[in-house]
Amino acid sequence: MTMHLFRDLDRLKHEILSMGGLTEKAINTAITALENRDRTMAEAVIAGEDEIDRKEVEIAEECLKVLALHQPVASDLRFVVAVMMVNNDLERIADLAANIAERAIFLAGQTSQVSYPTELTGMAAEVRSMVTRSLDALVNQNSELAREVIDLDDRIDDAHRRMFETMKDLVRTSPDSLDQVIHILSVSRYLERIGDHATNIAEDVIFMVSGEIIRHQPDAGESPR
Repeated sequence: MTMHLFRDLDRLKHEILSMGGLTEKAINTAITALENRDRTMAEAVIAGEDEIDRKEVEIAEECLKVLALHQPVASDLRFVVAVMMVNNDLERIADLAANIAERAIFLAGQTSQVSYPTELTGMAAEVRSMVTRSLDALVNQNSELAREVIDLDDRIDDAHRRMFETMKDLVRTSPDSLDQVIHILSVSRYLERIGDHATNIAEDVIFMVSGEIIRHQPDAGESPR
């Protein structure tokens, strides 16, 4: 590896980690705003969305520059490709965090407030963990940790399905809560999608480390036989 390529790859690593930190902060703040019904915190998440969008564009341009100038191969090429894919997933996660913040603003403004189901708070905690662990797997190039993240995705999907039943029962007993129920179900859907993107990042880590492509395989979380 030439010194210039090493320098540019190192810069890419620092940039994607910075993007990950911004995204993780957006998720944590959005979920805290939702749980505390804190409008100010939710507005801060929305206000920070432009910075993350700019960062995503800068990293994409940097990846293209590395590919054009250095024409990396083997593990270096996999690293650049993985960064491009992770960069896109992080930007989408940040968008979903802003969507959660928008729902938090609505829910914070309701005079008669519906309690959040335990499924929702559990989903929020597990999704936070998935994002953190997927980024840890990226930093440490840890494919085993990445597989653990992938294994968690089914639990998030199951919790999202249970949310529909829980909220359906709530509407039956309290029809006036319908508007809040719709917003809470939207939050559940956004959390489920964040879990999907965290899974994508974990899959990209496995590709980066080993070259193995496991996206769209039914048992992606299982170790190869």
